[in-house]
Parts: sequence; C-alpha cells; structure tokens
Amino acid sequence: MTGTPPETYLRWMTDGHEYFLARLQRLDDVELERPSRLPGWNGRHLLSHIGHNARALARLAHWAATGERTPMYPGPEARDTEIESGARWETARLRAFVVEEQQHLDTALGKVTADRRQAGVVTAQGRTIPASSIPWLRSREVWIHAYDLPGDGDFADFPADFLDALIEDVVSRRRAAPPTSALEVRATDRGTASGHDRTSDGRRVEGSAADLARWLTRGAPATGLHTVSGAPVPALPAWL
Repeated sequence: MTGTPPETYLRWMTDGHEYFLARLQRLDDVELERPSRLPGWNGRHLLSHIGHNARALARLAHWAATGERTPMYPGPEARDTEIESGARWETARLRAFVVEEQQHLDTALGKVTADRRQAGVVTAQGRTIPASSIPWLRSREVWIHAYDLPGDGDFADFPADFLDALIEDVVSRRRAAPPTSALEVRATDRGTASGHDRTSDGRRVEGSAADLARWLTRGAPATGLHTVSGAPVPALPAWL
C-alpha cells in the first residue's frame, strides 16, 4: 500500500461498489433475509451497514475538506444502533440507500482538494489517518462485505492489486498484537516472494492471494492454505 496513488484507491472503491451492487442484484428480497457470512447478521444488516458506512465516511471527507470536526459517529454505540435500525427498513429503501449514500460519499470526496488530502481525520477506532486514505477504508468495506452477502461471491473475484494491498494491510494490523504477532504469509500465485514473508520457517502460511485474503479477513475455514511445517492452519478471529 505504501505509495499507492489516490486514483488507485478511488478505482478500487468504485469497482468495489459496482461489485457489491452486482452481487446485490442477484439476490431477491427473500434471500436478503438469509444469514450472511457474518454471525448474527442477515443480508439486510449488511445493506444497512454499507449505506451507513458511506454516510460516516462522508463525514470524514467533510472534516478534511472544511476543517470542521465531524466524526464518523456521534458516540460509541451509534454505529450498531444505526445498523440495527436500518435493517428494519423496507428492502426497497435499503437497496436505494446503498446507492444514494455512495453517491453522497463520492460528492464529499470530490470536495477534498489536493492540498487537503493529507489533513488528519480520526476513524471510529480512534486512529488518525490522512484524508487520502478514506477511499481505501471504503474499498475494504464494499469488497469484503460483498463476499459476506448471501450467495456465491468470492475473493477470487477481487482485483489482484487490491488483494495484494488488502493482505499487506491486514497482516500489518494482525502483527501489531498477539497471538498473531509472528504471522507470516506467502501468496503462491505471485511471481516473487511477497513482503509479508519475513522468515522461511514452518510458521508461514501459504496459498493463493484470494485464499490468504479470505482467511486473513474472515478467519476460517482456511480453504486452500497450508503451513510450511505441515501443521494445521490456525483459525483467526474475523477482521473488519
């Protein structure tokens, strides 16, 4: 991700939104009542989350553009409250909400001028990031949660450069704390060893970039992966 141009983040965000909508269009309203791949959430929860996430990130874009402090959420419980409330809306409203809030986010990001892209804003987790990273945050949400929708979406559908950036991001975050501080991975479908591989011992988990990204973000099952030592691939807590 280091040195990734702003236009690449925007491309990933736009393409991810379109992929999410394509997955959504293949689901009827009854199917959206089915459980998603996230425990406790059905498809309606995911639509509510995706729409409200765009709205929250638009607040960060407004903060960056104007200097007016507008946090993603007014309080620690607001995110969950919004998602649960939205999940009870009529399905047609939820479908439109996803599209409308992405449009509002696009407009808000368009107001962040070049000289304001490095302005610091604070995420819901309390991290200060440059405004230029907002499209990356949105990219992760739309691509990963498109997989979480009921149906047959898969990480193998994701762009190769996005998968590489996603693996880099998640590995760096998982290394920041035990029990995954010694995490090592290698994408076997890449031409050279990746920067995520710091050692060559048996702790390393190997597999395709899509399988690694699915495991790193969704925890288990570790389909298509193996360790160098032959030990079982560990289960991971879900991320994002």
